[in-house]
Amino acid sequence: MDKKDKKDEIILQQLEVIQTLTEHNLRRMGSDFWGAPLTPETKAPEKPGTSQAPEKSKAPEAAQAAGEQPEAEEAPPEKLEDLQKELDGYIGLTAVKQEVRNLIDLVKIHQLREKNGLPVTELSLHMVFSGSPGTGKTTIARLMARIFHSLGILSKGQLVEVDRSGLVAGYVGQTALKTKKAVEKALGGVLFIDEAYALNGSSGNDFGQEAIDTILKAMEDHRDDLVVIAAGYDDLMDRFIHSNPGLESRFNRFLHFEDYTPEELLSIFKMRCEKSCYQLAEDAAGPVRDFLQEENRDPESFGNARGVRNIFERILICQANRLAGQEHVTREDLMTLTAADVAAARGREEPRP
Repeated sequence: MDKKDKKDEIILQQLEVIQTLTEHNLRRMGSDFWGAPLTPETKAPEKPGTSQAPEKSKAPEAAQAAGEQPEAEEAPPEKLEDLQKELDGYIGLTAVKQEVRNLIDLVKIHQLREKNGLPVTELSLHMVFSGSPGTGKTTIARLMARIFHSLGILSKGQLVEVDRSGLVAGYVGQTALKTKKAVEKALGGVLFIDEAYALNGSSGNDFGQEAIDTILKAMEDHRDDLVVIAAGYDDLMDRFIHSNPGLESRFNRFLHFEDYTPEELLSIFKMRCEKSCYQLAEDAAGPVRDFLQEENRDPESFGNARGVRNIFERILICQANRLAGQEHVTREDLMTLTAADVAAARGREEPRP
């Protein structure tokens, strides 16, 4: 077998591993991305290419064959203790976890006072998430939607993520309609506005203010079944909230997402390896940590957990180049990332042909 055929064989073998990863982890991309713990439903299979996904119901297909449009089933509320366990399983986010626990306790006591006929103040659950990219803001927002559904605060618990382009149109009157559609989709759940400060346009004829006004009205009209979370960089979010009295009065809960430490980034990397049927060689963990710390000099450009994913993929490419030059490749070889792979990804050493 010549070198080209050998490399093609290695690529095909790795494609089997990638296919298995896709089948089992695509639905859990958020958890995989942020380092949530493995669960029996998401744990990778023993052998590449072996599917353990539960068999899907054939009822929707049968309905479509009969010309009917199957209705989306509304998920029942999850157990609060399961959601809290999931929260605790995320890597890092210590301060955020505590704030979420505090909020859960506050809601539970508020509900008990209502049941006992005691006076309660209006509970505002709209929040501001601030921090660098890749620190878990969207993941925690999605979890909060599920928690509020579990507590009976929200009727559905879905998360609808938008940014300026999903709310603002180019002509007078269209922005309100576009924003209303996003709100209607989010009713019963959480409307998550990423880089919300972008709605504050610099020009006088910018339509971002129309979107803000529409959202503020929706927060009032649907205060019993809609939570809005605005997210973005720290300083920009602070200026955005304090630029409008209506925003200041409705957003009074602030959660700051710290950048991950090198140790936490390494833990996320190891979690990604485990979920993707890879393992680090004993002498590779240190170089990976150094690589992550070196690349994370600027957390905003590196992207925290997003940067971990990029480095992981770069190391996989170097592993593939190394294995393509070997005469014999075992299943163990396909699963192992070595210090040489890490060095090659850092540009300090070329992988052997």
